[in-house]
Amino acid sequence: MPEQLLYAMEVTLNGLMAGVMYSLVALGFVLIFKASGVFNYAQGVLALFAALTLVGLQNGQVPFAHVINAIFDTNLHTFGWKLPALLAILLAAAVMVLLAIIIERLVLKHLVSQAPIILFMATIGLAYFLEGLGDVMWGADIKKLDVGLPQGISDTIESLTDRWLGYGFFIDNLDIVATLVAVVLVASLTLFSQYSKQGRALRAVADDHQAALSVGISLRFIWVLVWSIAGFVALVAGIMWGTKSGVQFSLSLIALKALPVLMLGGFTSIPGAIVGGLIIGVGEKLFEFSIGPMVGGATENWFAYVLALLFLVFRPQGLFGEKIIERV
Repeated sequence: MPEQLLYAMEVTLNGLMAGVMYSLVALGFVLIFKASGVFNYAQGVLALFAALTLVGLQNGQVPFAHVINAIFDTNLHTFGWKLPALLAILLAAAVMVLLAIIIERLVLKHLVSQAPIILFMATIGLAYFLEGLGDVMWGADIKKLDVGLPQGISDTIESLTDRWLGYGFFIDNLDIVATLVAVVLVASLTLFSQYSKQGRALRAVADDHQAALSVGISLRFIWVLVWSIAGFVALVAGIMWGTKSGVQFSLSLIALKALPVLMLGGFTSIPGAIVGGLIIGVGEKLFEFSIGPMVGGATENWFAYVLALLFLVFRPQGLFGEKIIERV
């Protein structure tokens, strides 16, 4: 097999893996949109906040240490112990559930039946508040996240492909784990959305808040539930991205890469988030491989948005989104 073709196959596989990482972030957007019909601008910051909290708990860091030291002239930094990775993840998940309850109590319950633009502006405010809160709680320095996930090039895949094809593929172990986790998450969330009582209630709330309230659906419970699930998904995404590139405040910008994913897959489709992510991941890698050298490279920075723009023109609801027709 020609080496150029083998390299293209390797690029495609790496694109699939990168697409899964984008999809993990996009899943949180889909969940909030299905429950409220509003794009949650804060989802990327939720991933950042979850990762910061996990690192802080794992390292036994004192929350708000910088503020406490400045006010009381102390020298607090850590509690002197470190938590096992699994326990830290469980506690971080509990923090995300608590955060969902606080958001519902302080923000969302006051915005029932408000226009979608009001809810969207509220999520923008939440995004900046949570980013500042994370900075004050855990500090703004870059943190290393290690929960025991395998990293580095997979020797197994490299040796197998070298034996079968005469060309070793370089695939990151972390990307393989992210793919498996994404498959489990998508399957679970799809089953929950389609077949559970809460999933049906979630879709009813998205269609019409007042109608859902009139048939006895607790809007407040649904919002807490869906923000808790979105927080858990954000924690998973934060673990994967934080392990890959470190926990830093630029992590919140992964939300921008999830936008084209949503436009392709559809804002209301959980499987669409995965399919859209795979298309973006493979598309940008292959485009960079084939066209990038002709235009000076760096096409990965804009390819996804150009592709999303084309979808907005010809199929604005995305591949799996619901086509809504309003009669006036």
